[in-house]
Amino acid sequence: MDSPSGITMTFDDLGLPEPIMRAVREKGYVNPTPIQIAAIKKILKGSDLMASAQTGTGKTAAFTLPILQLLTKNSSARDKPRVLIIAPTRELAAQIYETVNSYGKYLLVKSIVVFGGVKIGPQIRKLRQGVDILVATPGRLCDLHNQDAVDFGDIEVLVLDEADRMLDMGFLPDIKRLQSHIPKRKQSLLFSATFSQDIRKLAKTMLRNPVEVDVATQNTAADSVKQYLYAVDKSQKAKLLSHLITEEGWHQVLVFSRTKHGANRLVKLLAKDSIRALPIHGNKSQSQRTKALNDFKRGKIDILVATDIAARGLDIVQLPYVVNFDLPQVPEDYVHRIGRTGRAGLEGEAISLVSADEIKHLRNIELLIKQNIVRREREGFEPQHV
Repeated sequence: MDSPSGITMTFDDLGLPEPIMRAVREKGYVNPTPIQIAAIKKILKGSDLMASAQTGTGKTAAFTLPILQLLTKNSSARDKPRVLIIAPTRELAAQIYETVNSYGKYLLVKSIVVFGGVKIGPQIRKLRQGVDILVATPGRLCDLHNQDAVDFGDIEVLVLDEADRMLDMGFLPDIKRLQSHIPKRKQSLLFSATFSQDIRKLAKTMLRNPVEVDVATQNTAADSVKQYLYAVDKSQKAKLLSHLITEEGWHQVLVFSRTKHGANRLVKLLAKDSIRALPIHGNKSQSQRTKALNDFKRGKIDILVATDIAARGLDIVQLPYVVNFDLPQVPEDYVHRIGRTGRAGLEGEAISLVSADEIKHLRNIELLIKQNIVRREREGFEPQHV
């Protein structure tokens, strides 16, 4: 990645200590991403940060790496957490925890992840054994605090990841409640895909003179993603998707459904054509969601059918296809969805199946991304309702 002077920057230029650099090298990373270049040094200086970065930009490492370095400067063992990272979904919390462990494997740093959907007892027992970095979802964190199982008195750094999704999911009251128990003298880092008015309002209550970092190319898709759509009657969507998967030989396809019920129904319809698919949404237990994702990554299933909220935080680096079975009602969600393919220098395809009742959503998406999505037709699936 080039720095502003045009010189290619490497992780060695960021001044991270050798135990962390050893872990970075083992993962095969040489050049930091734009969000990492922009954020790491500012975090190390102790600045509060308000950063705009979407999933897949390397944002988790952008705050994990400097936090680990800050902890090494004062590595005395603590019973209470020194760093609190709050994430909206169980999947994202689990992935942040994995990232912390991965980069901190050669450090004496203890981390724990807590989220709902599993028994609270084992989490309480782990917290009693002491922790440096606590990764948590808001609801479970409130439960633990209410049971006096976690003390925020020593928090030095607070991270709010995917703050926009946190607000969408109604976690603002929980965040405010938790914030009132966290020391005012701390470093706060807020990451969000967008800087909406609500996010700015939240930032004013939790950040002191924040440095703003905006590396997200707002509302545009990467050049590495080919976008096209099929106009098709709603009743024919599942048959068309099945036809495309079979005829084109697609594997590793992330399909977006607007509802949990729709995701379940689509998986059953695909199964009738011997297509291996699993749903991933809020009604599934944590173990079911983790298994579905692992089976998908290992190629045991070809299709993962997800709702927007469940898909947020899913980290799938090599994802060749994203399909919008239903167009999102919020145009920005289209950009988030298709941004999951075409990563890490690989090309990707984003395919949308559009029925007559979705034309308004389509127009709003095309206005947002400032381009017309290429239309394609498939014989036998021409729409009767235009």
